[in-house]
Amino acid sequence: MPSNILRTAGLGAVLLLCAGLAVPSLATGLSVEGRLALGVFVLATAAWIATPVDDAYIALGAGLALTVTGVISSETLFGTLGEETVWLLICAFVLAAAVSRTGLAGRAAVFLVGGAATVRQLVHLTTAGLVVTAFAVPATSGRAALALPVFLALAAALRERRRLVVMLALLFPTVILLSAVATLIGAGAHLITVGVLREQTGEQLSFVSWLVLGLPLAIVSSHLAAELVLLTTTRRDDRRGPVSITAKEIQQHSATPVEGPLTPEESRCLLLLATVVVLWCSEPVHGVSPAVVALIGALVATSPALGTVRFKEGLKTVPWALLLFMAATMAMGVALSDSGAARWLVERTPLGGSLPPWAFLTGVVVVSTAAHLALQSRSARSSVLVPLVVAAAVGAGVNPVSAALASTAAAGFCHTLPSSAKPVALFSDVPGTPTYTPRDLLRLSALLAPLTAAVVLVFALTVWPLLGVPVNLESQP
Repeated sequence: MPSNILRTAGLGAVLLLCAGLAVPSLATGLSVEGRLALGVFVLATAAWIATPVDDAYIALGAGLALTVTGVISSETLFGTLGEETVWLLICAFVLAAAVSRTGLAGRAAVFLVGGAATVRQLVHLTTAGLVVTAFAVPATSGRAALALPVFLALAAALRERRRLVVMLALLFPTVILLSAVATLIGAGAHLITVGVLREQTGEQLSFVSWLVLGLPLAIVSSHLAAELVLLTTTRRDDRRGPVSITAKEIQQHSATPVEGPLTPEESRCLLLLATVVVLWCSEPVHGVSPAVVALIGALVATSPALGTVRFKEGLKTVPWALLLFMAATMAMGVALSDSGAARWLVERTPLGGSLPPWAFLTGVVVVSTAAHLALQSRSARSSVLVPLVVAAAVGAGVNPVSAALASTAAAGFCHTLPSSAKPVALFSDVPGTPTYTPRDLLRLSALLAPLTAAVVLVFALTVWPLLGVPVNLESQP
């Protein structure tokens, strides 16, 4: 019910704004190109909120409308597909396909949870393992699919302790969603944020820069959320009992060996993945673009002699609709920025006023945290919010990098309903395994939403400035 009310309110607001743009007296100070850009933007937002039409289809239609009307050039629209971030994501998915074909996930599960002797150790070791998967598998839905067999193995081992199984069913999607902020490839929304920052401010966030800022946040928020899941879904007696997860139990849900020496394919894939991650993290040293590193890794992973997956099979795992969506929304961001529409709009909102930096960031985080109730797609949320947040930040004297990161990180919370995110939906209905109810999810969300919002705000105001991203624009080196 709250979701439907917010969606209706959001739809009414964007349609009212679109109607107002047609009245010259209500759109003073906005050029014709600005009116067109803003009109297309709000109509696309309304379609994302209220229609079942594919998000990518709507974004491409909006990009086409902006091109046909002359707001942006065809080179701008099609050139976004050639962005390095797009190629980074393509190659990362091919690499992920190679990893998924091996038994490395099962072996990692045995290595981590096999050493857990208590329920709390099991929870936090599982959390640590899920955070690490952000480096190997792009997109939260892919990580959820990779983690599902591990959950089934744990659920089978704990089948006599039903509340612990329900707790794990909540833990997996919660950590997967919150830990995505650890890396640039963790979600398509991150690449949209990077593109908007580059187009509107000239700021370029590299893989290493995102890692330095996002990984600490991912670790802290994931483990705090894990503790909250544990405390809200289990009783003290549940947490007191010991646990023992054996490799044999995990093997029952794995098609590849989880014990013994690594196979040649697993050894090559592990070495390749480790090399790619190290090269990504050492970009300032060697200067090779992460996209080029990913392309080299993808070609090795699909090579006839050394690869673990065929080239065509690897390409089939790439979410082409997401890439087209990203490209089209980047073009929309360019249109909003270059036409002055974004600045005109934020000047007429509360965030466009003279708020102190902490109040501005608080507003950004609160709106971004609640946005999933109106816009289910994480990428769509960033496409709508980030261009406006960046424009408002510049006008308010707040560092746009800090504001954009805070918005994107806060938008990672989408746990209120089973339909709010694919990982949540996936673990809400597992045949033959007890899992959580919508009521369990709402109870967790009531506490998790303010917790994650507060953590993001603390990082934006205190931690990120220590890592080179000040709050105030004039403090930026």
